[in-house]
Amino acid sequence: MQLACQRQLNDLDREWQYHFDIAAANRVCTFIELLPHIKGEWAGTNISLEPWQIFILTTVFGWLDENGYRRFKTVYTEIPRKNAKSTLSSGVALYCLSADNEAGAEVYSAATTRDQARIVWSDAKQMALRCKGLRRRFGVDTSAHAVFVQNTASTFKALSRDQGGNLDGLNVHCGVIDELHAHKTREVFDVIETATGARRQPLLWLITTAGFNRSGICYEQRSYITKVLGGQIDEEYFGIIYSLDDDDDWTDPDVWQKANPNWGVSVNPEDIARKARKAMSMSSAQNNFLTKHLNVWVNADTAWLDMISWQKCGDDDLDMANYKGRKCYAAIDLATKIDIASVAYYFPATADGEKDAVFVKNYLPEDRIEESTNSQYEGWAKDGRITATPGNVTDYAYIENDLREAMTHYDIEEVAYDPWQATYLATRLMEEGLPMIEFRQLVKDMSEAMKELEARIISDRLEHENCPVLTWMFSNVVAHIDAKENIYPRKEQPENKIDGVVATIMALARAMVGEEGSPISPWEDENFRIT
Repeated sequence: MQLACQRQLNDLDREWQYHFDIAAANRVCTFIELLPHIKGEWAGTNISLEPWQIFILTTVFGWLDENGYRRFKTVYTEIPRKNAKSTLSSGVALYCLSADNEAGAEVYSAATTRDQARIVWSDAKQMALRCKGLRRRFGVDTSAHAVFVQNTASTFKALSRDQGGNLDGLNVHCGVIDELHAHKTREVFDVIETATGARRQPLLWLITTAGFNRSGICYEQRSYITKVLGGQIDEEYFGIIYSLDDDDDWTDPDVWQKANPNWGVSVNPEDIARKARKAMSMSSAQNNFLTKHLNVWVNADTAWLDMISWQKCGDDDLDMANYKGRKCYAAIDLATKIDIASVAYYFPATADGEKDAVFVKNYLPEDRIEESTNSQYEGWAKDGRITATPGNVTDYAYIENDLREAMTHYDIEEVAYDPWQATYLATRLMEEGLPMIEFRQLVKDMSEAMKELEARIISDRLEHENCPVLTWMFSNVVAHIDAKENIYPRKEQPENKIDGVVATIMALARAMVGEEGSPISPWEDENFRIT
């Protein structure tokens, strides 16, 4: 949020191709404040915009180019529930329909399901029905399935993937996509985005809460706007995210307001406190509270790891090349030949105050990348975060070559592998002298290392290179706890990959055995006697 505000201040001081038009900025606010609330205690009264809403609207609609067309074409707003997202979006949609000086404007409220798509559209329709001035001034009218302006041939409709028919052939002036995190594929987003090409000042209005799926289109857009706010150049993309800071304790009532700009207005502090108490006492309710009310991204419904702690351990400048000659424990998780395979390289700390470091390399067949519903695979492959092997099955020769190369640079003590999938590969490498060691992925072999990994992450004794693939995998892990309090990494959905995490746990398990000062099992102590 601070970066979004600072960006606006910086832009106002620039001499460049855009100018800030105060009249245009005010016009959209004036328009929306003439619309009525249609639900709750304020129903029947006019909307009164809050300062944070005014900031978004004036920034998005106030910047114009030399021809008078809007600068911003895409808007991403991430904000928790009950902060009047739908009300604001309905107002924007009606403005683009009737007051944006766009002939034949096509406005859509788009979603994957009909019910979700109709939320913003239905609110806008009710606003139009209850606002006589809007109908008189701009000729807005309604029908069963549309809000429209007949004399400009402009329409506003709800659009969903499940309604049937072809979504192509649209000429979108404004596309509102509410709750983008709920989109399992990028299909609807891509259809709307590509359909804006014929317009001079289209607006793709994305509004969402945080979610669970870090491989989806929503997290892709979130990741992109964080880069833009961090300095990457994209003058036509506006974004703002309301959430907690990384070092915030989510159980502290003093931080809840950070994520909720409508605090005390549409967000009831007592209601948030009640739901927080429930989340503190019921682990099953925690992630829902974090995503829906504090806008913190998690993944699995009962996630294993505190992702804020994991992200604190990230270091963009960490480079595996700087660990040459260092002791290393490697581990391979091959899964199947048509799925992600991962190799973890774990470097234990060598001095007091130093942290352990982990690097994970991932491999996936090219055909699987092209066919997958995971919208991020292709980008990760281009960025070198996934090694794409030719064909439709993983070519293990790539993994073998990388391990051979690693042996020349690092002091690899062991390469752990699960014999269920990797026996043939391990045999080949063992014949070449690589220190292969069998590691069966059983509860008794995984539990202590998994607990230790969590402890090192929470206590900031581990660092990683901020690889988005590995972060996604860590966020996918669900910890199954048995009657003996053993834990084991699992995933809730087949598409939620965790191979890199499994490989990391295996590597740490072997590092724990090799660490100096590691406790010796009584059964391995020659001096141990049963008395």
